[in-house]
Amino acid sequence: MTSTGATPSSDTRTATDDEIAAVEEQLRLLFVRVRAVWKEAAAAVHPDLQPVGYKILSAVVHRGRMHAGAIAEALVIDKSVVSRQIKQLEALGLARSVADPDDRRARFIEATPAAIGIIGRKGSRMQRQLYARLRTWPGADVDELARLLGRLTAEVVVVPGADAAEAGAPDATVR
Repeated sequence: MTSTGATPSSDTRTATDDEIAAVEEQLRLLFVRVRAVWKEAAAAVHPDLQPVGYKILSAVVHRGRMHAGAIAEALVIDKSVVSRQIKQLEALGLARSVADPDDRRARFIEATPAAIGIIGRKGSRMQRQLYARLRTWPGADVDELARLLGRLTAEVVVVPGADAAEAGAPDATVR
């Protein structure tokens, strides 16, 4: 993309298909690399852990105990996949199911101390690299990147079942 000398706030032209295709290609590359990092992170926790299981375990470690339905909703994963992965996490000694004190019929999934230790120690290589790289950027650039990614997520990545007004709002808070 060539510079026209205009500042971003005064540039009122719409993006060209070539510019949008360039963004699409960068997103594709990012997603490919993220999937590879999830696979690597899962294997570092346990050789039998699948990437989706790693994502579930990581969510439970970082957010605390959760119901299976809340995990499925938060990660936009089918409940049956969450169920199978939770069984595997339990078999690997990385998670356990505990009764919900408010509703004895419901179960919470929580990470075991071993899983918390592993996830905490290892962290994500991608997360470490992200922080290291973005710490070298000007703060305004990081703020702008977060704002633009939030806008793109809100306008393009519509989660099934999300409130239509919230999903389409450019200033919607990304969760």
